Amino acid sequence: MRDLSSDDQAVLVYLILILLVVGGSMIISSRGQLNKTLQQAAIWGLIFVGAIGAYSLRDRIEASIYPERAVMNERGTVTFTRARDGHFYAEVGVNGKKIQFVIDTGASDIVLTAKDAEYLGYPVGDLIYSGRASTANGVVPMARITLDSLTLGRFTDRHVRATVNGGELDTSLLGMRYLERFRKIEISGSHLTLTR
Repeated sequence: MRDLSSDDQAVLVYLILILLVVGGSMIISSRGQLNKTLQQAAIWGLIFVGAIGAYSLRDRIEASIYPERAVMNERGTVTFTRARDGHFYAEVGVNGKKIQFVIDTGASDIVLTAKDAEYLGYPVGDLIYSGRASTANGVVPMARITLDSLTLGRFTDRHVRATVNGGELDTSLLGMRYLERFRKIEISGSHLTLTR
């Protein structure tokens, strides 16, 4: 019990109470039918063990269903699971709104699509596209902006420089301008871990 967090302990106590209530009611309601009671108790025991097993694997299950959700741990790291298309995605809070990014170590900047910039309230048509960037789609115009806040898990950074892509871009990019704020970037198998 010492290794369990307070939330895990509460869930365990809750599951034990449910088991006691269900088991007690089964014994009371079927005093004369011992074989049937034992069979039902075995079924409920298997359900109970399955619930505990599923709860203990919740982080892995959630990571496979929602690869863009970061898994935080106490050591100051955040881990992402590779999506089916081979990329790592991150759901990031930008100026209080959620934006999905591709984590891109090949991009030098934080790059917003015009659609995401507009969603955040930036006047895309009035921005000054004075910069240029070479991309897979050729040279595209870029406009510099400053994000009020950028939140990934429990890490929040303020006044973060970024650019808005004036060309065709499907998903915003979380490039090295942000990733260099982490002490370590590690890819191991299907996981990418960032350490502050």
